[in-house]
Amino acid sequence: MSLKKSLLETFKGMSFSLSDAYEKFSSHYPKEQIRARIYESLGIAFKRIGRGVYFANSEAESVALIEGDGRDLSILKDGSVDCIITDHPWADTKSNKGGNRSFADYEAFRYTVEDFKEKARVLKDGCFLVEFLPAENESNFNYLYEVKKMAEEAGFLYYSKVAWKKGTFVSNTGRKSKNTEDVMIFTKGKCRAMRPDVKKDLADPTTKHYMSGSAEMLPACFDVQPPAKKERLHQAEKPVGLMEQLLKLLTFEGEIVLDQFAGSGVVGEACMKTNRLCILFEKAREFVDKISERLQLKGAVAI
Repeated sequence: MSLKKSLLETFKGMSFSLSDAYEKFSSHYPKEQIRARIYESLGIAFKRIGRGVYFANSEAESVALIEGDGRDLSILKDGSVDCIITDHPWADTKSNKGGNRSFADYEAFRYTVEDFKEKARVLKDGCFLVEFLPAENESNFNYLYEVKKMAEEAGFLYYSKVAWKKGTFVSNTGRKSKNTEDVMIFTKGKCRAMRPDVKKDLADPTTKHYMSGSAEMLPACFDVQPPAKKERLHQAEKPVGLMEQLLKLLTFEGEIVLDQFAGSGVVGEACMKTNRLCILFEKAREFVDKISERLQLKGAVAI
């Protein structure tokens, strides 16, 4: 079997690093030859997703799972991602307590403007950034405003906010009952054209025409039941159906979607179901293992 075929057979359907390839094959081949076989087949047998990180082509798998801090996107090239959909573990004790979140069970933080500059660096012009944020309350309203201003400073434009209504779920913590989170949507600069222009298509049926904006008009709210507590892999897990709706509204098939804080891996599952590629970052080994099992991945690239 040739080295190229051996590489494909070993890493089929998963992401891998040059270090992984060297470790597996350097006892039989020089590193230069291993690297050359990968480089000469980029775009054919292997797809580059970041500095030293690759996909081995597979019809069955399209998710790269990276074990590392999603705030550090240095392995990703400028303008290499078509959409970012993520739910950062926001540090707000009152909002995190109760309901479908548990503040004490995961590492939380607050964004800085540098986080948004990194998002803008890896996202393609005109594409969408989706941030899940808690519904506004007495303890977080200043932070939610800061998030919008940081995004603006990094070059993002506000596109829309749509509430996610959690079906019949209701939490009774705080000053009022809660059953929503906000889906905050930004674009990197002017929004790209995704929405079919029916009038122009009728006038000129030989060409497909598009207008600026998402593939369809956004709904008044996303009314999707969250996963049952006993079925969740992560405290803040979102429903797959919600992610599928977002992907169909904001991306095309075959595009690359990034989730910086993968948690349960639900964005990866939605991408697999809708024919998108996905890059998942997850810092906690416990959830890396759970995501691998959920998506039937062979493993993760550690950085």
